[in-house]
Amino acid sequence: MSSTRRCSFCGKNVPRGEGILYVRTDGSVLFFCSSKCRKNMLYLSRSPAKVKWVTKSNSR
Repeated sequence: MSSTRRCSFCGKNVPRGEGILYVRTDGSVLFFCSSKCRKNMLYLSRSPAKVKWVTKSNSR
C-alpha cells in the first residue's frame, strides 16, 4: 500500500492517518485533504476545474 493518497477534489497528497475518508452509498471511496475540499465537492457540488485555488485543474 502507498503511504499517501490523492485528494479527490484538489489533487494534493494526503498522508495516511490524515485527512477525511468518505465512502459513498454505492461503495466508491473519496479521500479529502480538508473539510474545505469535502464541502466544495459534496455539499456545494463544485467542479475542481472551475475553482481557482485547486491545483488539480491546472494539470488538465
